[in-house]
Amino acid sequence: MATVIPFDRNFEPPYGVIERLAPGLRRIVARNPGPFTFRGTATFIVGEGNVAVIDPGPDLPDHVQTLLAGLGDETVTHILVTHTHLDHSPAAAALKAATGAPTYGFGPHGRGPDGIEAGGDAEFSPDIVLRDGDLIDGEGWRLEALHTPGHTSNHLAFAWPDRQILFPGDLVMGWSTSVVSPPDGNMGDYLQSLDRLLERDDEIYWPTHGGPIRNPKPFVEAFIAHRRDREDEILACLGDGLEYISDMVPAIYADVPPAVHGAAARSLLAALIHLVESGRVHCEGTADEESRFILS
Repeated sequence: MATVIPFDRNFEPPYGVIERLAPGLRRIVARNPGPFTFRGTATFIVGEGNVAVIDPGPDLPDHVQTLLAGLGDETVTHILVTHTHLDHSPAAAALKAATGAPTYGFGPHGRGPDGIEAGGDAEFSPDIVLRDGDLIDGEGWRLEALHTPGHTSNHLAFAWPDRQILFPGDLVMGWSTSVVSPPDGNMGDYLQSLDRLLERDDEIYWPTHGGPIRNPKPFVEAFIAHRRDREDEILACLGDGLEYISDMVPAIYADVPPAVHGAAARSLLAALIHLVESGRVHCEGTADEESRFILS
């Protein structure tokens, strides 16, 4: 039986409003809903008075202006970026220009053989480079950077240990699984990042898309099981003679709208590369969407 992930899609945020989620934690959601952003990109505000902003969001001037207006006389001291997709990092430039706050992140977007992938932010490069375990101190709060690659190679999650809160970016979301798209996305890294979360004692996740995840460990376990189920489906397809991704997508994603079949193909490619790397599958030539994959 396929794993059932307990998704919660009951999320209708008010656009243009800074919501108070808990003491010292607020959120404003950008008006950029879509098939991969759900209701939009959440920008989190940590602290009071002197604050950190996590994931400033897409290049939407109204979003930045509303954020600044809502903060009023408060001072932005840190701009933290989980990763460099176009719905997360581009607004960092406008926010930095308005506040003078430095940007923090793992690094620029990764490059493949054809340059930066579609959807990657080619402009962002952090003022301050973060590595796994680095601490970011502010007034009344301390965050820890966790390198959690997989969705992108430069993906970070930010933990607030004193509050047992995790800001997982796009690593784990409550409304959908994450797209893992090679070459910058890597399924093996993604699974290792999920395994790492199981070793932690976070009580609540605040993803950048969708609502909070209040019982995270069973949720993460379901994500891992889902990816293992997908590997089994791929192996079954190969056993039935479906050796090309174009043949596997309609068989595996029969219940998914065709509009997202392109993203599904990218995730299948990531899973197949992981199967090749683990020796369970081999492919003819360089692994890409046109390759023929064969059971080992």
